[in-house]
Amino acid sequence: MPMRAGHPPTNARIPSARRGALSALAAAALAVPLVTAPAGAVTVPPRTGFETSGGARWTGLPEERSFLAAVARGSDRVRVDRIGTTERGRPLRLVRIGDRRAAVTVLLICSQHGDEPAGREACLTTVRDLAYARDPATRAFLSRTNVLVVPTANPDGRAADTRGNSDGVDVNRDHLALRTAEARAVAAVVRDRKPDVIHDLHEYGATPPYYDKDLFVLWPRNLNVSAGVHGESRTLADRYVRPAATAAGYGSGVYGIWTDPVTGDPIKQTAGDGQERILRNTSGLKHAVGILVESRVDALGEAEKNDPALNRRRRVDSQLTALEGLFEFVGGRRGRIGAATAASRAEGLRDREPVYLGGADNRTPEPDRVLQDPPCGYRLTREQFDEVGDELALHGVIFRRDGDGAYVPMRQSARSLVPLLLDGRATYHLTNGQADTAC
Repeated sequence: MPMRAGHPPTNARIPSARRGALSALAAAALAVPLVTAPAGAVTVPPRTGFETSGGARWTGLPEERSFLAAVARGSDRVRVDRIGTTERGRPLRLVRIGDRRAAVTVLLICSQHGDEPAGREACLTTVRDLAYARDPATRAFLSRTNVLVVPTANPDGRAADTRGNSDGVDVNRDHLALRTAEARAVAAVVRDRKPDVIHDLHEYGATPPYYDKDLFVLWPRNLNVSAGVHGESRTLADRYVRPAATAAGYGSGVYGIWTDPVTGDPIKQTAGDGQERILRNTSGLKHAVGILVESRVDALGEAEKNDPALNRRRRVDSQLTALEGLFEFVGGRRGRIGAATAASRAEGLRDREPVYLGGADNRTPEPDRVLQDPPCGYRLTREQFDEVGDELALHGVIFRRDGDGAYVPMRQSARSLVPLLLDGRATYHLTNGQADTAC
């Protein structure tokens, strides 16, 4: 049964594509099964600090390093790379499991906010479970899927238990400006690995009785996200992740929307807009299907208040149910996912659609926030290019040097990003380029 107030689950929730050899994993006992290696030797998969403590504490950063190293030594399907370094010198790591040549790539971004650790624990154990699984279903899944995981996207914040990084910057508000090492590392991964699906794991504080579900989800709301990517993202949220949570006994809802506790009707929106600098929106603009997932931090009942380990295990378990839905989605809709992301990448090459500087999929933009007839491109002076050239490259935006400056054409896969970065009317623009209308 799922872990509710005072009732931890008897089994860790493993996506069905990963069940079988791993179904004996017990979250309450925190036992890891023995696995027979190809040579016949019996090995014991490593456990996280969270598991060995029974949920009494979160896994420390040194423990994470040792854990991932042990997983990589014990499984030939895992590789761990350093993709960046924080202001305080801590490594940013990327874990790959599966076949890098696979048609579908899934990216998990865990703990962008350092004080939201439950998703990170779910990511770490998922890495281990995928690495050590020997059942045919998991092998088949990994032969067709390239799974990438950034287990701790904000190590300095995790070390300090703060939302922001060591400079106090909210990394999840930096995916356009790319001023932080953390966001730059993620941008480089998205540019170079081109994930088809991005799953962003977070936690939230409840406001009973209007906003207190066990698990909230939200898709990219930005209006520039292609119809196919937007549609698949909503399918992931509404037909896979939320039903997985419900099946496990968890309440689920749409992130940022308060609802009437009696009728269930929406009352107001308090978060979850279409601003392009948040990862779930930036991901959609970069052609990836994806969602934000938020588990509830607050204790459910007196048992969790009296025993924080119960609270922590419930939070991690709810994140694992969301991952169950994610893997079901990828396994069942990989053809549709690939078609949606491919169409999104090609859409900008046609250079026909309006670009929206405001609004969201649930809010009509003001007329002056819509570029009905976008320019052919934007010209940057040398000073402007010196200021933002690195960020354009990290975003994968195509440009050409033009005299002392640079020219950024609109006709490219990153078309919907270009005005958001370079048009002075865009809310989070990097610089005010000169619009070129002489097409």
